[in-house]
Amino acid sequence: MNKKFVILLAAIGIVLAVVLVIGLKKANITLGSRLPAVGEAAALINQAKQLEEKGELLAAKEAYQKLIGEYLNSAQVSEWQKKAEELNMELLFSATVTPKSVSYEIKPGDTLARIAREFKTTPELIMKSNNLSGDRIVPGRKIKVWNAPFSILVDKSQNTLILKCDDEIMKTYIVSTGKNNSTPTGTFKIANKLMNPPWFKKGSSSPIPAGSPENILGTRWMGFDRLTDYGIHGTIDPQSLGKQVTQGCVRMANPEVEELYIIVPVGTEVTIVD
Repeated sequence: MNKKFVILLAAIGIVLAVVLVIGLKKANITLGSRLPAVGEAAALINQAKQLEEKGELLAAKEAYQKLIGEYLNSAQVSEWQKKAEELNMELLFSATVTPKSVSYEIKPGDTLARIAREFKTTPELIMKSNNLSGDRIVPGRKIKVWNAPFSILVDKSQNTLILKCDDEIMKTYIVSTGKNNSTPTGTFKIANKLMNPPWFKKGSSSPIPAGSPENILGTRWMGFDRLTDYGIHGTIDPQSLGKQVTQGCVRMANPEVEELYIIVPVGTEVTIVD
């Protein structure tokens, strides 16, 4: 075979290989990954929706998680993740017992605070999960109690706060972090929690009370150990969320920090990364 012809064929082969790689990258597909099978994915999506409509929330969530795991390169992954997170929260705040919770029979002398301490959860979460209007409980009644540990991951580069349970992402929140990258990195624990906290502004002779338009802490405070001036709190300026604008704390929308406050007990681990 003519030597020049062999060289030409080799060059064409190289060009085709480069074009293929570029095309795969543009399609957001990596070599060796599974390509979405449209029929299979559609069947799983329909299954997840039908399970949700029937109220089988745990099975519906598992179907969405299967979609995420098997079709990671799909353009719909973020949509499926959002649905899985919505179902996570619906399950968390319902009386449905899941693999991360137990059915507990109330004993004489029990209080919500004592049960919460035993299972390392919060009285507020027990109340919300069991639709209790107050802290009065009746011996002999069975209630759902969450018993799997939560953790929090704050990503400063993305301005996100991720609530996790074991290794599962429960929910992702948009937050604000410190201007000039001032939010400290590391692993901390929630040391204290306050509803409607006053704000001790530097240079002020008296604290600014909760509800004041000058109180930047919003409706909740969850302070870190080792760094007493830092924590997670609400805001009076929801327009600032998603930006690095705080004095170093992690700022959340008031409804969302109130939700997180219900879920995580004192002692919850918080990891902050750049």
